[in-house]
Amino acid sequence: MVLRDTLLYLAQNDNLRNFVITNSATRSVSRRFVAGEALDEAIEATRVLNQRGMHVSLDHLGENVSDDREARAATQDFITVLDAIKQAGIDANISIKLTALGLDISQQLCEENVRRLLEHAHKYSIFVRIDMEGSPYTEQTIDITLRMHQQFEHVGTVIQSCLYRSRKDVEQLIAQGVRVRLVKGAYKEPRTIAMQEKKDVDHSFVQLMMMLLLRGNYPAIATHDEAIINATCKYARDHGISKEAFEFQMLYGIRRDLQEKLVKQGYNMRIYVPYGSQWYPYLMRRMAERPSNLMFVMSNALR
Repeated sequence: MVLRDTLLYLAQNDNLRNFVITNSATRSVSRRFVAGEALDEAIEATRVLNQRGMHVSLDHLGENVSDDREARAATQDFITVLDAIKQAGIDANISIKLTALGLDISQQLCEENVRRLLEHAHKYSIFVRIDMEGSPYTEQTIDITLRMHQQFEHVGTVIQSCLYRSRKDVEQLIAQGVRVRLVKGAYKEPRTIAMQEKKDVDHSFVQLMMMLLLRGNYPAIATHDEAIINATCKYARDHGISKEAFEFQMLYGIRRDLQEKLVKQGYNMRIYVPYGSQWYPYLMRRMAERPSNLMFVMSNALR
């Protein structure tokens, strides 16, 4: 808890932020996990990953905007990303956060911005993933996704296996044919609504993975956990599920060796590629959400 609080404090510390983003050594380290600050850098990173046989999901970093103008500007930024994907001819979709599109301001504003994005994405046949944020947003995220999916088939969302409610949510999303990215969940959630032990989260992940592979619509199994990846591959083989029926997803810069191994084995691999000027708080908050990520990131930086 002390480490978590320290990391959250550092994420908001302007003096440290200024030092980190202007220091050549720390900027170099950040580029392992963030594609850059500008869209053209993210496009180039995507092109390189495509050449290695990997798909991409682009995420323009930013969340929790506080006024209408910021929300509409974020929406326009994503429209620009969609245009750039089409113009560059790269293999990529996008991931968005509802709080970046105004959910903290009003759900009506957020839905207007999401609909505008989906209408633009529809013209290019580009899939849009609505990211899952902390548990205060879970219900709204599911509801908005289901409502949007009634009009736009090219939208999906994310489910965190750590939450007790996730089995019910997965059943609902499967019934509606919504594409799901399955993750363990990086947010620190209260024990009243979320599993606290890794073994329980992992067990839940495997159970949800089996549901999604068997009955879901092109699910994304997002994990760097080799035991779970092996369990996924075995379940698919044992049940005659084609490698084309699902994909693995991993974070940009983490376990590149495993990414390449799975591609060579014929599995679909999509890399989550974040970019933007807010890379410093993105990295710090990711580690703060679950401080064990700090050692995970440090150890994987050497792979």
